[in-house]
Amino acid sequence: MTYQPPTALPRELLDDPDMQCALAGNDFGRVFRIARERARISYSKIAAECDIKPDRVGTLARGHGRITTFEKVVQIADALRVPGHMVGLAPRPWEVDADPAGTPRAEIGPPSMRRRTVLQAATSAGLAAALPALHRPEAPRHITDAYVDRLRERTDRLRRLDKVLGGGDTYRVYLSEAQATKSLLRQASCTESARRRLTGLYAEQTQQAGWAAYDAGRTRDAVALYEESRTAAQDARDPDLYGNSLAFLAYSVTDDRRTAVAFAEDSCATITARTPATVQALLYERLAWACAVDGRATGTEKALGAARRALEDAQDGEPQPDWAAWVDDLELDIMTGRCWTELGRPLRAVPVLTSALGEFADAHARDKALYLSWLARAYLTAGEVEAAAATTSRALQLATGVASIRPRQRLTPLLDRLRTHADIGEVRQVLEQAQG
Repeated sequence: MTYQPPTALPRELLDDPDMQCALAGNDFGRVFRIARERARISYSKIAAECDIKPDRVGTLARGHGRITTFEKVVQIADALRVPGHMVGLAPRPWEVDADPAGTPRAEIGPPSMRRRTVLQAATSAGLAAALPALHRPEAPRHITDAYVDRLRERTDRLRRLDKVLGGGDTYRVYLSEAQATKSLLRQASCTESARRRLTGLYAEQTQQAGWAAYDAGRTRDAVALYEESRTAAQDARDPDLYGNSLAFLAYSVTDDRRTAVAFAEDSCATITARTPATVQALLYERLAWACAVDGRATGTEKALGAARRALEDAQDGEPQPDWAAWVDDLELDIMTGRCWTELGRPLRAVPVLTSALGEFADAHARDKALYLSWLARAYLTAGEVEAAAATTSRALQLATGVASIRPRQRLTPLLDRLRTHADIGEVRQVLEQAQG
């Protein structure tokens, strides 16, 4: 029988809007307070199950301090039996093992069934909690190219949410859009041109939903959505989206570096003279990243050069798809610095990252926190401990309250490495900040 901790939150409390809001913002002090007030779960029990000092539980509940480490978020989620998706994590093992009357077994089943489960989640899990006023234009009886254009404009607008919100906030929004489009493809009457373009839009939307899933820590959901996107892009006869689906798969494969490189190489093989410049640059930089993670310096440099040439050779007025429009010289500089950091070359990484991040707006908090983590790692590799600590501190500030699991994943090993230098004042300060 699966262990049920005494701090497990009742289902009705997990459904409470106040609790959902606190969990979505990783405001665990508020979570603890609500748990005591509404479920009579004492702070001492929470402290014991979460391995937190009792006085710190009380301090957090009074609104002082934050939980910021990935490991502690996981521990709290398990102790309170909070489903992973509510705090930006992948489904926890106890969710998979739940009986039919408990948490849905979302991680069980073949890939085709997993895709169906993912695409049904938006309607079953309550999109209203994410964005209550989301309105979609009413579909006409017969879908035309003009209506597909309206849906594409809407998709482009919603994509802007990713610049300021994490996947924990946007996942259900993007998933709902993909689900609605898939329903149109199944049920609506379309012209041949409109059906092909609508299928391409569906491929685009599933890629966006997959990215949000990945950002929220739902890697298996992300892979299922990318696979769905690859099939749709092929049906739509859209080589650019097909190549991008492979690039996404390369980026999400973290446990098999050779497979990641193979996916990335296959994505670049879709490039032709007709491929837009930003798409070429995107696919090449993803190949550069896969090569860097696999320790292939020559392949990394070659791919980065190809991406740079693609942007330099772009023709004025050449149309670029909105889903690749974010790829520019600044983005490529950041990727260049990230790659050289992965390859252990701080003398190459630090100057380009420092320059690029000086132009990167703090409003894009998730991304800047992530990119600062690579700069901090490069500083550590170079032995510049104080600079690494200061950079990590800035990343922690930006990552606070962002509904994305990735900053915590990146910063936790950095903090572990910094602990060996705890005799340095700047390091002690950032370690205390991380505990706060």
